[in-house]
Amino acid sequence: QVQLVESGGGSVQAGGSLRLSCAASGNTGSRSSMGWFRQAPGKEREGVAGIDKLGGTVYADSAKGRFTISKDNAKNTLYLQMNSLKPEDTGMYYCAASAYWYLKALREPEFGYWGQGTQVTVSS
Repeated sequence: QVQLVESGGGSVQAGGSLRLSCAASGNTGSRSSMGWFRQAPGKEREGVAGIDKLGGTVYADSAKGRFTISKDNAKNTLYLQMNSLKPEDTGMYYCAASAYWYLKALREPEFGYWGQGTQVTVSS
């Protein structure tokens, strides 16, 4: 079993920044790779960024150049630094864990564990 707890969401004006955190615990093998997904109101959940066991990263086109995913293995914590936020970044952000060692894309079926989410609201 893996437990994921997100924090750091909030309300910010366009152009602002937020840093999301995800505290992970439980089976290490089941969280070899980690990712951030988001779901905007009325839309399907989509991948934002992922980081694999060796530190390789993958980003959605909408996140490239603005968001940075990182992890602190000693603290078992995943981060998402979000800069230059836009209103279209608004949504519930979920942390997810995968047993896959490598990530080439953010495919939801490859992530077996999910957090409860943290809300991000960006106003214009």
